[in-house]
Amino acid sequence: MTTEQTINIEEIIQQLPHRYPFLLIDKIIKLKKNESVIGIKNVSINEPFFTGHFPGKPIMPGVLIIESMAQTSAILVIKSLEINNSNQNKVVYFMSIDKVKFRKPVIPGDQLHLNVQFIQNRGNVWKFRAKGEVDNQVVAEANFSAMILDK
Repeated sequence: MTTEQTINIEEIIQQLPHRYPFLLIDKIIKLKKNESVIGIKNVSINEPFFTGHFPGKPIMPGVLIIESMAQTSAILVIKSLEINNSNQNKVVYFMSIDKVKFRKPVIPGDQLHLNVQFIQNRGNVWKFRAKGEVDNQVVAEANFSAMILDK
């Protein structure tokens, strides 16, 4: 039996090494260990990248959408392996990316849903399939892998 859980920003900060302006997820609304996770990124005009990325018609850089998906997948790994900062000296590193597609721009005011599905793991390497969605429309998708290493 798989249990579902939600994770607030305070716990995300405890789990990930990222900090502003590179922490790109705001909360986890659904997590099933070893299966899937859904994260949320609230896209605000106050994001620092909007001042230089298409001024006058701001869009979220695609690479940051992918990074949001990767951070969401790291939470899935951390929770699935029950790693936490107090008892483990581990970190999840983004390793590879494949089959990236950008479908629609993400703009200020959007709420980006980051849907990540676990595909497989071999030792300390995990593979994922991810989709970013805004208003139930796919805006980006990718397959990627991450590696768990000692800090």
